[in-house]
Formats: sequence, C-alpha cells, structure tokens
Amino acid sequence: MGSAVVLEDKWPVLGRHERAAEWLRVWTDLGRAPRTIDAYARGLAEYLLVCEREGIDPVTANRLHVVAFVKELTTRPSRRGSNVVVLDSGTGLANATLQQRLVPVRLFYDYLIEEGLRESNPVGRGRYTPGRRFGGHQRGLVPRIVKLPWIPSEQQWLGLLDVVRDEPVRNRVMLALAYDAALRREELCSLRTDDLDPAHRTLRIRAETTKTRRERIVPYSAPTGVLLSGYLAHRATISRARGPLFLSESRRNYGEPLSLWTWSKVIRRVALTADLPRFSTHTTRHLCMTVLARMGWELHAIASFAGHRSTESTMTYIHLSGRDLAEKLSRGMEQIHSWRVDMLVRPGHATGTVAR
Repeated sequence: MGSAVVLEDKWPVLGRHERAAEWLRVWTDLGRAPRTIDAYARGLAEYLLVCEREGIDPVTANRLHVVAFVKELTTRPSRRGSNVVVLDSGTGLANATLQQRLVPVRLFYDYLIEEGLRESNPVGRGRYTPGRRFGGHQRGLVPRIVKLPWIPSEQQWLGLLDVVRDEPVRNRVMLALAYDAALRREELCSLRTDDLDPAHRTLRIRAETTKTRRERIVPYSAPTGVLLSGYLAHRATISRARGPLFLSESRRNYGEPLSLWTWSKVIRRVALTADLPRFSTHTTRHLCMTVLARMGWELHAIASFAGHRSTESTMTYIHLSGRDLAEKLSRGMEQIHSWRVDMLVRPGHATGTVAR
C-alpha cells in the first residue's frame, strides 16, 4: 500500500478518484513490478486529468470520451523536444507509447466491470483492421504500427566501438555483456557479484530482474571475460564487499549501485558522440539476437537465450535477419531468379545488343 501512496503523491489526481486509487492498490498488492505500477499510474493519471478538464466522470465515461483522450495524446507536443529520436504517430506520442497509455485505462475499466460498476469497457480490445466500421469488434482505438527494431550497420557499429574504447573499463564491460548476453537494461544493471561464474563464463539472470520473471543462465565470450576480469580488479579498489556488480564512481554516489538512469545517460552520451542518435540501451540486445538468427540458431534456442516467454517475440529477429526469406528465395527460385538477375547485370541483352 505504501507504494500506491507514493504514486498518489506523485500524481495527486489518483487520490481524488477513489476507484482509481483502489485499482492501483490492487495491482500493487498483487506484487507487480514497481516500474509496471509506475507506468500504470502515469497512464491512468493522464486520463483522469483529461476527464477532470472536460468535466467527465471516468466511472461512467463512454467510448467517445476515451477517444478525446487519444486525440489529446496524438496532438500533444513532446516534453523531450529535440531529444525525440523517432516520432511515428504524427505530431504527438509515438505509436508504441500511445498503446502503453491505453493499457492502464483499459485495465481500470476491466476492474470497474468486475466490481459491477459498468457493463462494458469503452477502450475495447482487438487489432486495428483497415476498412472495418468504427464499432467493429476487432478494431482498436489506435492503429497498431508494428516496426522492426533499428540496428546499426557494421560500419556504424565499428564507429561506436571507436568511441567506446575511450570509456572507463566499467562502461566497456557493461556494453560487452549487454551485447554478448543480449541483456535488457534492468538485467544488466541488476547483476550481482555472485551471479558470475567465471570458470564457465556464464551469468545467472535472476527471475526478479527479468521482464518475464523467469531465471536463465547465459554465456559470455572469452574477450568479454578478460575485460570483466580487469573490471573486477578495478571494482576491488572501490569496494571489496559482495553485492551489486556495477558501482557508481561519481562523487555524489561513490560506491553505490549503478542506477538504470545513469547507464542510460552513458549510452546516450556515447551514441551522440558516435553520431548514432537511435542507439539505445536495448540496441545491443536487438543486434545480438539478429546476429544469432543470421548464424542459423533455431527459433526456440534464441527465445531461450533472450528470455522470451513465447517465440512470437523472437520472430522479430528472424524477420530482421532476413534469414527465412533468403532461404526460401534460394530454394524456390534459385535457377530462374539467378538467370533474371544475371541478365540485368550483363552489358547487353540476350541477343547481344546494347540498349541506347
């Protein structure tokens, strides 16, 4: 309950709506991850603020009222201004962010239905289907745009590594592990000294630090092992105590566990120096799994390595690698396709004449 109170202090509008506060406490008591609760609180708080401004009772709001909220999100100027890297929804929030903002609103109305306070959910579910009527069962409020993640080219990656070479050993080993083991930001920053098994060059990714709450063991390469050994010697000059692997070296937080936000700032600084503004803490994970797909790893093996709950998420990297399409093209059209391409690259036509 204490966590919910803190969130109500952060977003006072939650405290002004009894049902919203109840809903938030339910999710908190169910033990959802703090970052999930925080995201739910923010999304619902933004919706409630729009309801207050428009004089709408959120408990009895209808679909048109939720649409007004969506419209506000799609036209809102970003607080990040020039720091926005990609904006794919027009002028407001990115499409993925719009979807995230609607999730807590939909769940809130599910709760009201379960409590007998409503008969239907104004947010609804389903995927966007072009051509369907507005009230169609399968159509969502916001078209879902599915994009493949961005990964750097080989030249861009080498350029980034040139910048990283000048970074402290802690930052270099963190980037190496993030790539080698396809780690999420929270998994990387939450590593502890007893999660390491240098003899077998493996890491234990604890369940409580993962997105799917499933523990896994992942390997890292020999070069990363050498870098890690150097960092451990350096870490001993900061603290010999067991505990968080990566420690802050700033004057303010010297010896304290490195925060997620500090690591994000490090990567942002490195990315801008390398002139790769789209590079983020998740890019190394995308790049690693795409490389594994290109190397021919089986779908289930990649999913297990990445800690995916299902192979549906893993298919993104199969698509990004182009492996399946390349294999099908090679098997199914090898002869006729090669012949046609060969005719394109020859200086003349099959008759020997040259186009003028």
